[in-house]
Amino acid sequence: MPQIAAAGRAIEYCWIEPANAARPAPLATLVFLHEGLGSIRQWRDFPAQVVQATGCRAFVYDRYGYGNSEVLREEKAGVRFMHREGLEFLPEILRATGIEDPILVGHSDGASIALIHAGAGHPVRGVALLAPHVFVEQIGVTAIMQARRQFETTDLPRRLGKYHRDSWKTFYLWADAWLDPAFLGWNIEAYLPGIRCPVLAIQGEADEYGSMAQLDAIQRQVGGPCELLKLAQCGHSPHIDQPDKVVEAVSRFIRCVA
Repeated sequence: MPQIAAAGRAIEYCWIEPANAARPAPLATLVFLHEGLGSIRQWRDFPAQVVQATGCRAFVYDRYGYGNSEVLREEKAGVRFMHREGLEFLPEILRATGIEDPILVGHSDGASIALIHAGAGHPVRGVALLAPHVFVEQIGVTAIMQARRQFETTDLPRRLGKYHRDSWKTFYLWADAWLDPAFLGWNIEAYLPGIRCPVLAIQGEADEYGSMAQLDAIQRQVGGPCELLKLAQCGHSPHIDQPDKVVEAVSRFIRCVA
């Protein structure tokens, strides 16, 4: 896959085009922002399904330190790594690719990055969020501690290694940030009033990383229209646990704002 430079780092990406190449010019470009241990390939076919359902093209990329993008140079990513992604990396990536006024589709940490970017005043046509975080909850800290134990005692490093150039660095850049005592005060609610574009927020009722308080805070504080979808029998990856419902909801939202 091709790479571009952003914030002095090499970022791998791909484009997904709709089957009908003669799409109307005004349609927005979708930008997919993966979860904390995610990558292009770990989205599976979700981006392609949304592209075909909406007629919008999509830009999907591995964030710095993930997938086949450049391996983390620093010892740690730091507790403001999502701010850096939303305020530094993402703007540079959009400039480099010529993407203007995108629709952001983010999962977990990627959803938080989308909120930071949109709330900082960058032009965004719409934001679709899967399992977003706007503040730290004990349920999430506990789940990440459990994930760390699994990483250190099972074959999780090998399984992650199928998707990431350095699974150890990728895992610990995420886990060390979230488990840093300084991260307990992490909160991005101040960005929410600055989000004027339409928002769709989706979360599973069995999400092991966060409660519905996350969605309620988003709906209460964003500066534009906000639709919530709360899914029963669904965990932290709604697009995997309830694919049909999520593809339908996200595609319908995109068709309304694109």
